[in-house]
Amino acid sequence: MRSKKINLPNIGLVLFEKSQRAKHINISVKPPSAIRVAIPKGISFEKAKKFAQTKEIWIKRTLNKVQQHLNSSIKLNPVEKNNAKIYLLRRLKEIAQEHGFIYNKATVRNQKTRWGSCSGKNNLSLNIQLINLPHELIDYVIFHELVHTKVKNHSPVFWKKLDEFKKHIPIEKTYQYIFVKVGLFLLLVCKSKAQQLRQDDQFC
Repeated sequence: MRSKKINLPNIGLVLFEKSQRAKHINISVKPPSAIRVAIPKGISFEKAKKFAQTKEIWIKRTLNKVQQHLNSSIKLNPVEKNNAKIYLLRRLKEIAQEHGFIYNKATVRNQKTRWGSCSGKNNLSLNIQLINLPHELIDYVIFHELVHTKVKNHSPVFWKKLDEFKKHIPIEKTYQYIFVKVGLFLLLVCKSKAQQLRQDDQFC
């Protein structure tokens, strides 16, 4: 048996799955409330279960962060969605041309788990909810995905490459933000008045 679902007390249903890639027992949380435990070779389901139970506080805290992120998503009307797509695709094209990045196709979608993604064929996807963030944070995400057209993973080489472009992102000190790693996803917790700023923006 390569996987099984176990109902853990005070946690809920958890998917335990054998993984050839995992080197250690790894717990990931995916929105809205999916919990997965990757089990490396040589580790039993029972041992993985006991490990997950010791991480009850972390799992609950992470689930709460994920839910807060999902609740913060702002619903856009059709006109706002169209304006958001126009702005994000235009900004992506501007940054790519200015800094010599080449990508294939680009789409803007309402995503629940990621701010953006880059496929193996350099097709880029941006989360439409980016429009509710300050301009500089939008640019950061765009740079992040564009760097993936050159480096497909999150190795030190990737972060070093991304650091080369941070000087082009004028992040104001009044915007205090942190990146929280939740499983395989990055959730942006922004303490600025992003929504108010976006309401003042004009799109053309």
